[in-house]
Amino acid sequence: MKSRTVLLVDDEAHIVHVVALKLREAGFRVVTAGDGREALAAARRELPDLLITDYQMPGLSGLELCQRMKEAARTSSIPAILLTARGYELDEGESRRSGILLTVAKPFSPRQLVATVHRLLAA
Repeated sequence: MKSRTVLLVDDEAHIVHVVALKLREAGFRVVTAGDGREALAAARRELPDLLITDYQMPGLSGLELCQRMKEAARTSSIPAILLTARGYELDEGESRRSGILLTVAKPFSPRQLVATVHRLLAA
């Protein structure tokens, strides 16, 4: 069985390192990016099964990244988790337009995030 691919995007290297490590330990293939523009290129190239992105990043915010992915046919069906330090809440319309399934507030438990990824990809 092919391992599922997660695109992980955050401009904080320590978050990328820890979460990528936990996802890999759980059997996922992980592609990382440090900003929204790099992530958009990676999403188009890799076509991941799930996107995990920070909200506040240089280039494109996580919300802008998700909206651009939703607008393109090749990446429109990729679901997303939005990480945010600001307690940002999406309204229903933003969620639908962006493909964001849920928001996770920082700080978060990497173990719980991996469990959430398992749950979302099994659905």
